Order: sequence, then structure tokens, then C-alpha cells
Amino acid sequence: MQRAYYSSTCSAFVGADKDKILGELTRNHAFELEHLQRNAWIAQINHLKEVLVGTPDAFIMLEYAIPRMGKRADVVLLIDGVIYVLEYKVGEKGYPPHALEQAQDYALDLKNFHEGSHLVPVVPILVATEAPEVKPAPVWAPDLVAEPAKATYSNLLQVIESYQPNTYPPIKPENWISAGYKPTPTIIEAARALYDNHKVEEISRADAGAVNLSRTSAAIAEAIEYARVNKQKTVCFVTGVPGSGKTLAGLNLATERMRAHEDEHAVFLSGNGPLVTVLREALVRDEVQRSKASGQLLTKKVAQSHVHAFIQNIHHFRDENLRQLAAPVERVVVFDEAQRAWSREQTSKFMREKRQQADFDMSEPNFLLSVMDRHDEWCVVVCLIGGGQEINTGEAGISEWFAAIEESYPHWRVLHSHRLHGNAQDRADTAKSVISSDSVVEPALHLAVNVRSFRAERVSDFVRSAIDGDSKGARATLANITNYPIVLTRSLPEARAWLRDQARGSERYGLVASSKALRLRPEGIHVKAKVDEASWFLNDKNDVRSSFALEEAATEFSIQGLELDWVGVCWDANFRWTNEGWGFHAFKGNRWQNINNLTRRAYLANSYRVLLTRARQGMVIFVPEGSGTDSSRPSHFFDTTYQFLQDCGLRPLAT
Repeated sequence: MQRAYYSSTCSAFVGADKDKILGELTRNHAFELEHLQRNAWIAQINHLKEVLVGTPDAFIMLEYAIPRMGKRADVVLLIDGVIYVLEYKVGEKGYPPHALEQAQDYALDLKNFHEGSHLVPVVPILVATEAPEVKPAPVWAPDLVAEPAKATYSNLLQVIESYQPNTYPPIKPENWISAGYKPTPTIIEAARALYDNHKVEEISRADAGAVNLSRTSAAIAEAIEYARVNKQKTVCFVTGVPGSGKTLAGLNLATERMRAHEDEHAVFLSGNGPLVTVLREALVRDEVQRSKASGQLLTKKVAQSHVHAFIQNIHHFRDENLRQLAAPVERVVVFDEAQRAWSREQTSKFMREKRQQADFDMSEPNFLLSVMDRHDEWCVVVCLIGGGQEINTGEAGISEWFAAIEESYPHWRVLHSHRLHGNAQDRADTAKSVISSDSVVEPALHLAVNVRSFRAERVSDFVRSAIDGDSKGARATLANITNYPIVLTRSLPEARAWLRDQARGSERYGLVASSKALRLRPEGIHVKAKVDEASWFLNDKNDVRSSFALEEAATEFSIQGLELDWVGVCWDANFRWTNEGWGFHAFKGNRWQNINNLTRRAYLANSYRVLLTRARQGMVIFVPEGSGTDSSRPSHFFDTTYQFLQDCGLRPLAT
């Protein structure tokens, strides 16, 4: 894609006709040009022509795309060995924090995701045209991203010159422009960008990860076209390594089909209620905001109707189709985390107790397939298969899907990746027979490249070893994890301070804890008080309900499938290290009880696995000191866990 609307050497820019520059910006602007935007461009062009007269060898780019954020930086300058990212606020008389944060976000995006920017200084500058001058005082972070600088019309050149360290070789524009851009958006950022008509290639890593995603998307699209043409019902099973972008692939499929084939009413379904809530609210807020910018003034209720048709809670989809017997309007449905669908026993129990369906005797996969099977002709079900983070009672695994197909829907065409054979423990004999005899193996349906976090690709291996009780393996893995700090503390205030110190720009941080961590309450962490997920994940630093406030801890149920940049993991005695390995405990009444049931043990271990893999950039683990007087949380319950984590290679925060 074309990153900038306009780019040239500064000498060519200074000598170019203003109207021609404006015309090129206008021509590349895909949206209706507003009067304010045109005037802002004119003001920027006039100003930069004056400022850059003395920098003929520099290079300028106007409206440079930051697709992960769905935005464009006003100006990117390459001057000698430094990158300057300018955010103009024409007519602004001060330096508002949100504008400084925006400029810093652009700089961090380049530093983290653009290969040509990894090793060179990046300086974000807020140009507030009518603000008072502030004397430049360069402050550099270890990764060579400067703290946001403040400039006006009158002193921009002075500010730029004050950030010239003269120790880096000049940047070659052609090399910088052609360098790879490998963004790893959060699922919230990805949903926003895809819903706003960005392509998955624009917001995903431009290496094997993007190729893998594109290949998988193409294979699913081909399967849908085959089903449509041949009037055939089809189910596709998509597998992937942790962090490979299965949910991203599903959202991409749903948005593409929604735009290009409205008659299919493609929908993304998830049983993860908090994920659905947060994604919906993020898209609704964006749609309302875009409508204001375009003068349409869309109401939130109307925006909700659009978004809610695109992303639905799978249980609401189930209940709606329980009430009606007609075929649903959707012909293409994407089930996220399909392996977590309920077993026959769990579904039947729920239907009897909660929906008054006394004779209901189907698993959730069987019922959902029966709903889609109501179509007279074709339909497609896409099942996204993950694993290792089951945390709810009654989650059946993929064997229920294949059992349902063999028992009730042998006429369906089945496609699956070659890696579906990988976990024999989760495969019933009926599933194996379907795989071996009637299904089509499609290697493109496996996502093999981790694209989740630009720093955390090996963190899941570290967490796996720690949860397995393998301190030596964890320590060995941690030794190879760079630029992703994981630290320990016995002080919650110290953990909060560390999180605030680490975050820059709009990077989001928050506290998390196990839903069964009932004895963190003396520390001020009350897990029974459920967070408002939309506010916690989306609201800004001025809102006490947001994660930024560090007042409420999200549990594994609220945060599974979502991420923060920086996470504080609060560790309780329900999962504690002992001489025999991990101890599994539940707090009942006024005392701890051992958990002996193997399934419940797995759920508890997985809850900590989820909590320890939610951070994109780093985390602090808080293990309380315990108490000498409270028998429910004696010090030795926590000391052994703290020591084990140190044995895994984690270092305590310096006090």
C-alpha cells in the first residue's frame, strides 16, 4: 500500500507549487475532503516550506499511514540520522495531553513495527501553532524514542535541531520507505481497522504471518464459493498456534463477506461474552465518531444495530434460533474458540434449568449445526480452534463437533487443516473416523506463525514451563526473552507504580487476578466485584472505571481473548507452590480446601495461564507478603510461590 499521500526530498518540496502538493494530497485522500482538513493542509504546507529551506537533503512524507491505529501521521521527516513525527494542531493555543499522547503513539508505532525505525532515534513533536514557546529539553528513552517535544510555528526548526545527536548515519529514504512494516494490533485495534475497511494485509505483519493469514483467508473464501456454486453445506476447521491470529482471521472473513456479499449476512460468533461486549462497544463508538466527523450524526442506537448484526454472542444466537424454527438469515457464520462449545451434558442441563427445555438432548455443536442445516441450499460454518485455555465447566473440545457431524450431518462437506490430528487426547474415535474417511485436508487452514505480540513470542513457552512446574525450563526460556520485562514484587503499590512508569503514550495497563483469588481482598483486590469490561478496556485515564485506574482487577473471564500492553498479575494462595509441586485450592467459608477433581485443577491452572499471557510488552507479578495473624493467608502460602518464581528466573523489583 502507499504509506504517504505525498513524499519527496525537502528540496523538491520547497521548490514545488503549493497547489500541486495540495492536489496530490487531495487525490490520494479516499474520503470526502472537509473544509477544515483542506485549510489545515494549506497551513502545514506553507509553514513547512519556510522551515525546511535549510534542510535540502532531508526527506518529507505527508499523511503517513499508521494502519494499526487506523490513522495517519501529519508529517514524517527524515533528517540526517533522525526520524521526526509531527502532529499539527492548527490554531491550538496550548499543548493538550491527548495531542502529545497521539504524537508519541505514532512514534512508538514506527519504533516497534517499522523495521527501518528499530535502531534509529524517533522524535514525536506536537506543533501547536498558536501556543507559547517551550524551550526544548530532549529526554530519550532507552529505545531511542524521545519524550514528546512541544513546538510552535516560530520555533519548530530550533526544536528539530535540538534533537540532532550527530551520532547516527544519515537515513537513506529509499531504504526506509521499502523497509517492512510488521504491526501486531490488539484484537480491538484489528476489529476497528477491519470494520473501517482496512485490509488484513495493512494491519498484520508483512512477513510469513501476513502471508499465512492471507492464505488461510483465501482458502476459506474458496470453500465458501464452492459451497455457494455447488449448493453444499460446509464446515471448515481452522487451527493455529497460540497468538497466530485465528480471531483476526475470523473477523477478517466476516468483514470481507459483509462488504462484498451482503446477502450472506456473515456474522462473527463468540461465546466469550466480555470479548463480544468490548469489540461491539469499540466499533459502536468508532462508528458514532466517524459519523460526527462526516456530518451524518449517527445515533448510538443505530450504530449498535449495525455492529450487533456483525458480532454476536453465540449463546444469544443459540437462544434466538431456539425460539424460531426457520433458517437463520446468516449463511456464513464464524465460531470463535469452537473447541469451547458445550458438551451434551452441559447444554442439556442448561436448557432444562435456564430455558425450560426439558427434552433437550443435544450438544452445543450439534444444535448449532442443526440451526444452519435448516437452509434449503448452501451455508458455511467456520470453526476457529484453539486450545490450552479452557476455564469453564462443560467445554467439550472439538470431538463434539465431529461426533455431531457423523451422527447427524454426514451430508456436510468437512475441511480441516493437517494439524487437526495433533491432539489425540481431544479426539473421540468417531471424530477420527470422520477425519480419515470423509473430510478434506487443507493445509492452508492452519495458522503456523505467531503474530500476536511483537515482544511476547516466547512468553507463552515460559508460562507453559512455569505452570508445568518446570523452573529450569522456564529459566532457560526466559534467558532468551529480550525486551519484555517480567518482574516480581511483594508490594501492590510498587506494582502499580511500575506499570505507570513503563507505559508511554496511550499504552494500556491494568491489574488481573484469578476469579477464585478470594484472599486478595485484604490487599484491596476484590475479584467478586465484576468489572465493567467496556469501560475497563476502552475508557481513558480520567475514568476510574478504566484499567488505567488500577483499582479493579479483571479476572480470566473478563480478559480472555483480550490484551493489555502492561499487566500486573496478582497472585493468590489458591494456586500455590508446595514441596510436591503446584497446590490447587478453593476458599470456602473461612478456610482453604484442596481441589482434587482433575478437571477443576486444569481450569485453575489455565486461569493463571490466561492471566500470565495477557501482556503485550511486559508484566509485573505481585505475590503478597501474607499475614502473621490471619490464618487464611499465612506468609508461607506465598513465600514458596515467590521463591519458585525466582527459581524460574524472575527478578524482584529493585527497592
